[in-house]
Amino acid sequence: MSKRSLYGTVIVTYRCNARCNMCDCFKYPTEPNEEITLEVIRKLPEMAFTNITGGEPFIRQDLPEIVEALYEKTNRIVISTNGFFTDRILNLCRNFSNVGIRISIEGLAETNDQIRGIPNGFERGYQTLKTLVDMGHKDIGLAMTIQDINCEDLIPLYNLAESLGLEFATSTLHNSFYFHKMDNRISEPYRVSKNIELLINEMLKSNSPKQWFRAYFNHGLINYLYGNPRLLPCDMSKNGFFIDPYSDVIPCNGMVQKAVMGNLKDQSWEELWNSEQANEIRKQTKSCDRRCWMVGSASPAMHKYIWVPAWWIVKHKIFMKGSYSLNENLFIKKPQDPYV
Repeated sequence: MSKRSLYGTVIVTYRCNARCNMCDCFKYPTEPNEEITLEVIRKLPEMAFTNITGGEPFIRQDLPEIVEALYEKTNRIVISTNGFFTDRILNLCRNFSNVGIRISIEGLAETNDQIRGIPNGFERGYQTLKTLVDMGHKDIGLAMTIQDINCEDLIPLYNLAESLGLEFATSTLHNSFYFHKMDNRISEPYRVSKNIELLINEMLKSNSPKQWFRAYFNHGLINYLYGNPRLLPCDMSKNGFFIDPYSDVIPCNGMVQKAVMGNLKDQSWEELWNSEQANEIRKQTKSCDRRCWMVGSASPAMHKYIWVPAWWIVKHKIFMKGSYSLNENLFIKKPQDPYV
């Protein structure tokens, strides 16, 4: 594998101050003394992109040291956070001007606070975003997990992001060992998908190629909700990986059961990545039928098979004159339960 081609996600903690309805991670927190150390992080390979996540990563007091260690081995770092620890976020961004910040906001104020379980959480996250904008920080975004309760807030939240000049990232409900959830469900997939359709059309109207590729990603979310096969092959464990707070390297966060390629405390990266155990997990990943469409696996696939989303963009921008219809996803069957 060529230098800096890997996509890595570092889960630095399972501790979290949020009580999200779609994730029970907070019920199973890690102990600080068992969480991944700087020594282990320094053993990670060269990466094209690194996401730092949790739990809530800013609970870690040594997050600036973690970012510093990763800066030496990755082209780009993005931290996913709920935005609650404003001072810590601002201080880190003052010291690391190139780090990306993605704050999860699940809708407008009432909806967000209901979903996230943090009193006044919307206002806290919004003020953190606004302060970062006022500071002139460059790589800032807002992220939303789409579900029944918040889908009507999708366009208003997108418009809010646009007004602040922020990137707007989306996902939808998944079940996995990582979330400690197997009962996430979208009850009205058609209504939810119609709101995603509106978002796709807004993105296609943009003059930004980044927005056009995000439109394709959201097309994949509808495709997922309708129970269809993945739009692109999943190459996790080959071109991407996760490492959890226990230093276990895993292919992704979407499996029902955790699949461990090796533990970086006990091995060098080369030993782990080329081990028989890692190759066995790759076989499992290749035959995985979960069909997940999360950014951790979809983004590297979109880069690797870029001609597929590129052709979709050409078709919709030119031949369909910037228009997208939900009917494109209804050619196989009616909405299915994609979560089992």
